[in-house]
Amino acid sequence: MLRKENPKLPDTIRPAAKVETVLGPGIALQGTLTGKGGVRLEGSFEGKILLEGLLVVGETAKVISEEIRAHSVSVAGTIQANIVASRVHITRTGRVWGDVSTGSLSTEEGGFLKGRVQMQDADDSEAPSEAGES
Repeated sequence: MLRKENPKLPDTIRPAAKVETVLGPGIALQGTLTGKGGVRLEGSFEGKILLEGLLVVGETAKVISEEIRAHSVSVAGTIQANIVASRVHITRTGRVWGDVSTGSLSTEEGGFLKGRVQMQDADDSEAPSEAGES
């Protein structure tokens, strides 16, 4: 007989995937957003974003910032900012105007990015030299 196992994963395995704070639709906020937990934006935000966790920009959200720094960024709304993150995902409704520096970039069909992309290697190693060079 087959049975489904549903082991509970400890909270420490995926801390960046938790959303602990939500800025709802219809709310506008200006300032600096910092923290260790995950944040979901559905309203508008203007200012600095410095997170150690996940940033989710929902479909109704509009973010204007000089720079966004987070562990992971998921974009379904609009961002006008440079993004620095380990992972960036742009959904089909996501719109990004700004440069992206990341180790992992994914976009769904229809997602929009206008800016430069710089891929970061986790170990910061140099690019391999061309064959024949010493």
